[in-house]
Amino acid sequence: MKSPIGWKNLLTREWLLLGSFAGLFISSIYLKRLPEFSLLEFKVLFILFIFLVIIKGLDRTSVFKKIAYQVESSSLVPFKLVLASFFLSMFITNDVALLILVPLTIYLEIERKDLLVIFEALAANAGSALTPFGNPQNIFIFWYYDLNLIDFLKTIAPFSLAFAFLLGIAALFLPSTQSSRKEKEVKLSPSAKLYLAFLGIFILAAIKIIPLVVGVVVIFYAVIKDRQNLKIDYALLGTFLALFGFTENLKIIFSSYIKHPEHVFFLSAILSQIIGNVPTTILLAHFTISWKSLLWGVSVGGFGNLIGSLANLITYRLFTSNPLLHKTYPKFLLKFTLLSYLAFSIGIVLFYTIAH
Repeated sequence: MKSPIGWKNLLTREWLLLGSFAGLFISSIYLKRLPEFSLLEFKVLFILFIFLVIIKGLDRTSVFKKIAYQVESSSLVPFKLVLASFFLSMFITNDVALLILVPLTIYLEIERKDLLVIFEALAANAGSALTPFGNPQNIFIFWYYDLNLIDFLKTIAPFSLAFAFLLGIAALFLPSTQSSRKEKEVKLSPSAKLYLAFLGIFILAAIKIIPLVVGVVVIFYAVIKDRQNLKIDYALLGTFLALFGFTENLKIIFSSYIKHPEHVFFLSAILSQIIGNVPTTILLAHFTISWKSLLWGVSVGGFGNLIGSLANLITYRLFTSNPLLHKTYPKFLLKFTLLSYLAFSIGIVLFYTIAH
């Protein structure tokens, strides 16, 4: 009797995971081959896994709760968090910035929490576009076209700064009422400082200052001392794995039709909605020398649907996997899609009025 309900819940909750594996399966049959996973993709999965364990540890040791109580006592909370998402993503990548800020935001006692999380995701995509190391596609473009920093910044700065301004203004209209709950002392667990240290150290690893192998220490500690922190969102990791394979297959399918793209910006923006902005960057770079249009296209393409940017997927899963927010799932996806496509449309207008 429980089986239909279980399947219904599975389809409702894990539709993205199931759809990703369905796309992988169908495209593999069409191509009569299995996708090839790169070392970089496995590194991304490893990084995401370690961060999820650390975030779980920070959650269970009450770190986010303590910070949330302190943040609530200040003014203009939504504005500050949106700007924090923008600037953090410039230096620690959009994925890492959202892995830190979204769980913190969920703990806040604040109205329109869903809109604030969406604005944070949009700000992270816009902020990460400004630096060569803010996201994977920027790293690829910067090195593939052998660019210098000044040219790179001059090209994409209008995009990032325009959205910093627009999202900052929008955040000012979100409610920023003082918390109604009584302020109390939140006691941190003894391992809280250790997980904060893990976070700082692994951020350095994620931005390639120290080796990624330091993440093994986090795994060993969780296995030996605190296995509850290994109960993370494995569906998110599975979704990433399936999408990596699916987009690899789609890249092969599309490459047979793309010979000489004439409208690099528009094509890269639209294609990002189908295979993601990272695979789109790698695919189109082989067919064009117009790196400025490509950079703008995949930056704008990071908006739109969940597939446009891996940061979008992370935001969606972090928000909807929280049991306290179960009733907001359908509306959250609708609001995210509408606002993100609004940003997508604004990005197109900005390109044709400023960059083009």
